[in-house]
Amino acid sequence: LSDGSDFTTKHLAMETFLPKGNGYRHLRVYRVTEAIHDLTERFVSDYIPRGSRTRDQMVQAARSGKQNIAEGSAASSTSKETEIKLTNVAKASLEELLIDYQDYLRQHDLCQWGKEHPRTRGLREYLKSEAFMASPLHYCDRMEAEEFCNLCLTLINQATYMLRRMLETQQQQFLANGGIKELMY
Repeated sequence: LSDGSDFTTKHLAMETFLPKGNGYRHLRVYRVTEAIHDLTERFVSDYIPRGSRTRDQMVQAARSGKQNIAEGSAASSTSKETEIKLTNVAKASLEELLIDYQDYLRQHDLCQWGKEHPRTRGLREYLKSEAFMASPLHYCDRMEAEEFCNLCLTLINQATYMLRRMLETQQQQFLANGGIKELMY
């Protein structure tokens, strides 16, 4: 260590041994869950009474959907098992949030738009656009509760679909390559 060469060799070996993690910010699913979180914050502020337990639960479920993608990505360099578990937690949190939005529609006698509803196709196209991704809260002030809920339901369905696909890929990669323990052996 006196000349620094041992440290440099060991340091470089460690850098190449662990795969890089934290690539979640470029993932569409992360960007969608970020929009879901922001939209849910606005929805509960506008439509759910202060002090309501539902308000806190919706915000926490939306936050959990987003944060667990980030945490799973960070953990992926040392534990593929943890990455898979956290991706599943993100999906489960969003599925809980989906039910909260469905409950709101049902309890307020509002319509849940199905795949064949006339407004669903236009909504899906808008949600795919860069204009939406750049400013997901842009039209919030113009939306009624029914529109707001259906927008969030559509986004949540898209995110859970992407997370199911992500889980399938993570599981296949784990089976093919193992995790850090397997790489060490």
